[in-house]
Amino acid sequence: MPMRRRREPRVEASPELSARLAEQQQALALTRAAVREVEAPQALRRRIEVQRRARERRAPRRFVLAGAFAAALAAVAIGVVALDTGGSTRFRAALAPTNAPAAAVGEATFTRSSSGWRIDFHANGLPRLAGGRFYEAWLRNREGVLVPIGTFNEGRSVTMWAGVAPTAFTTLTVTREQADGDQSSSGEKVLVGTVTTRG
Repeated sequence: MPMRRRREPRVEASPELSARLAEQQQALALTRAAVREVEAPQALRRRIEVQRRARERRAPRRFVLAGAFAAALAAVAIGVVALDTGGSTRFRAALAPTNAPAAAVGEATFTRSSSGWRIDFHANGLPRLAGGRFYEAWLRNREGVLVPIGTFNEGRSVTMWAGVAPTAFTTLTVTREQADGDQSSSGEKVLVGTVTTRG
């Protein structure tokens, strides 16, 4: 008879053991939910799963729950570190001028973090705007949906943030805007580029 079956009557008969088992099951469920939200890199998840299975084969059955719990915690910790440091995949966009100023060029680098996508942007040839005038950057998907990701006065060193992934919103545009109460794009594009993968 498997040890788990021999143990169940003892657990059911003991309020203390039942309470401890319930606590461990709840902790394991919460940890698994956290792991799903973190989305650790695929290679890391495969390695942790292989290690977990190897431990299950070696460890006594009574330690399986504790081993799974430890593996899940490790996945959460390592996954958070990977996200905080940007992981291994980044995206970039080289921006070219649309109409004026014709000499303007720009570049953006997308780095994933737990807060979203950090976008480091640099442009040359854009004259400084002030007095209620500014530049605004946008991400656009194939359906034409625009998501604003930040405003700035000049493009020498700009940090912006996006809550949408550059895998779906693959066009980056920069427009000239006026503080006039209208939050939609003016349509006055000065730079445009396509987001691509950078290892």
